[in-house]
Parts: sequence; C-alpha cells; structure tokens
Amino acid sequence: MTTVGGSSISSSSAGAGRGAWIVLPTYNEAENLPGIAAAILAALPEATLLVVDDGSPDGTGRLADDLAAVDARVRLRHRPAKQGLGRAYLDGFEIALAGGATIVIQMDADWSHDPAALPFLIGPVVDGVADLVIGSRYTRGGVVDWGVGRRLISRGGSIFARLILRLGPHDLTGGFKAWRASTLATIPFVGIHAGGYVFQIEMTFRATRLGARIVEYPITFRDRRVGQSKMSRRIVVEALVVVVQLRAEELWARVRGRQTPGTVAGVPDPVAAGEPPAEPAPAPGPDLP
Repeated sequence: MTTVGGSSISSSSAGAGRGAWIVLPTYNEAENLPGIAAAILAALPEATLLVVDDGSPDGTGRLADDLAAVDARVRLRHRPAKQGLGRAYLDGFEIALAGGATIVIQMDADWSHDPAALPFLIGPVVDGVADLVIGSRYTRGGVVDWGVGRRLISRGGSIFARLILRLGPHDLTGGFKAWRASTLATIPFVGIHAGGYVFQIEMTFRATRLGARIVEYPITFRDRRVGQSKMSRRIVVEALVVVVQLRAEELWARVRGRQTPGTVAGVPDPVAAGEPPAEPAPAPGPDLP
C-alpha cells in the first residue's frame, strides 16, 4: 500500500473519465446538488454521474430528475426512504457494475470532496497500479473547518480500526474513493455492515483481505458548505462495535478453519505472519491544491 502525491493520466479518454461512474448519495442536498453535479462532470466530462437519493423531503430527487432530463450523463436512483449511507452506496455500486463501469467512484455531495481531485484520484487505477485509491486526509492532506472534537473522532476512528484490523491505510473513515470495478465486484455485498463510518472501514478491510492494491492520494477535506452534517453519536458507536466484531469474526473463522466473506485463499494475514501493518512508501510529486 503506497501513498502518491501526484498521479499521471494514461490517456485523454481515461483522464476524462470514460468508463467511470460516480456514485453520489444524497439526502436533503438540494442546495448542493446542482453545483456539485456540474463540477463533477466538468472534472470528468466522459463519466456517468449516478445520484442515489433517499427520498429527500427537500426535493433533491426532483432536482436530480431535472438534471437527468437535460444531460444524458446524469442518472438517478430513487429510494423510498432514508436507509443509511452504506445501503445507498451498495445500491449505487450494483447499478454502476451492471451498467458496465470500469471505475466506480464514491464521494459526498456536500463539497467536502473536491471534484477537481477526481482525475488524480482515478489516475492510479487508470495506470494499472492500484485497485482502490483512497482520498486521504491523513497522509499529506488535511482537514479544514473542523472542530477539535470532530477531528479526534475521525482520526481516532481510523487509528482504532487500523490497529484492531491490522490495516495499512491511514484514512479508513473517509468516503472519497476510486475502485477498479473488477475489484469492487469481487467483494460480497451480502453481510456488509452498512452504516456510515463503519461502511467505509469495512469496505477497505474486505478489499485488503482480497489482496487489493491500495493507494492513498492526499486530499484536503473541507467541511460542508451548506446543510447539516449527518454525523451522530450512534454512527460513531456503531463503528467501534463493528470493527471489533469484524476482527472477532475473522479470528473465530480461523479457529474453525473457515474463510470469512471478503477473504481470499493465499492472501496472508499480517497478524498470522507476525508482521505489523505495512507503512506507505512516500512518493514524489506535489499535493493537489
């Protein structure tokens, strides 16, 4: 698992996002959606934007319908009610994979994730050097506009999960990711604990156990411009509990001589080998402004 400071784009079509699908979950993001959708498609003009709306009472779904009516690159998945961020992503992933995506990107609709970073995020996948790229706040990136409490929760959650699950990536709770579609398709979605933070952690955990090549790309994360944060105490507690549960299930399955979902025969577990999690190797290149 490596960290990159700059990514090359192999071809103009790949750099423009051909074959990429951006899965954008929304709930009450009417103020953000028109602008963020335009910025995403400006960054990756040949990509497909899939808005997954959980029945937003503020009319976000209707706005997405209007966007789709005038731009064939925009598609919409209406869901009847709020069912959690993880479920929205899994639903979107299945649609993107069925639609023939070669790269699947996940990101927030609230401007926390900069659309200008998208060509750089997909670069290592396009270049064939990564199966999953994580937009990382904890390599050479950072966070802007967060209070001390939110910083502690996010950074502490990543450190806790990294230690318990023996994972290499530094940012395990972030949701700005680019997946090689063939890698994403190998992860069994059944049984995923689809919450907020815990969904992000578990997907990286399962990708790691499947032997995926993971790269972290430094980003600057900014707090949402408008609207209210979806973070809650319940989401934080759920993440802590499920991280322990994932490790317990893995150890129990090993004791019983069975594989757990999201593992692959022949992929060594660093704990079993008595090795610490791999440290990212630094790579030259400027940070994305």
